[in-house]
Amino acid sequence: MAGHSKFKNIQFRKDRQDSIRSKMFSKFSRDITLAAKAGLPDPAANSRLRLAIANAKAESMPKENIDRAIKKAQGGDVDTYEEIRYEGFGPGGVSLIVEVLTDNRNRAAANVRTVFGKNGGNMGDAGSVAFMFDRLGQIIYPAKAGSEDKIMEAAIDAGAQDVESDEDGHAVYTAFEDFNEVAEALESTLGPAKSTAIIWKAKTEIAVKASEAPGLMKLIDALDDDDDVQNVWTNADIEE
Repeated sequence: MAGHSKFKNIQFRKDRQDSIRSKMFSKFSRDITLAAKAGLPDPAANSRLRLAIANAKAESMPKENIDRAIKKAQGGDVDTYEEIRYEGFGPGGVSLIVEVLTDNRNRAAANVRTVFGKNGGNMGDAGSVAFMFDRLGQIIYPAKAGSEDKIMEAAIDAGAQDVESDEDGHAVYTAFEDFNEVAEALESTLGPAKSTAIIWKAKTEIAVKASEAPGLMKLIDALDDDDDVQNVWTNADIEE
């Protein structure tokens, strides 16, 4: 009688987790390299780099990886990377924004289009869904950082636009152009954030039935698995 190896199952899960972690570190490295290239390689004098490093450290990225990413900015190969936004539609009629960082525009476009097509979606023209989202800065603090009132007061003083709090923590939202300034003001009041990011926040969410959720998640996972894809945003509200 055939059996299943518990070790193999554990190893598979570990390999999958290691793969996800490796891809996450790769994304952080690109963010750090681009930030260092766009300004000075010193985080004390480069707020974008400082935030990129903080995000990497929050996910336990090794210091040598961070240092290597900064040094890479001094080389010429980083100049070939382009930041590109693709837009499209997925199962359930939801909208998606896919952010890509690539050294080959044609490859990236073909890969993203193929993923949409193979997973029940379709890629749209530039601007076809972006108007349904706001481009904002997002600064996340853990629940232990303070009460909802404390975070709200700090956010108002820092010039933020809004705060959303729940039992898991606090999300502070800022205008795109105020992101670095607000993040630094909050850090001086509340300490380092759990994470910081420029995001696409849906103006209105679209309800997705539980029966349609697996297909949507398959599409999102397939997009996220592509090496060029940095982030995937959607306006889906999945029913439980």
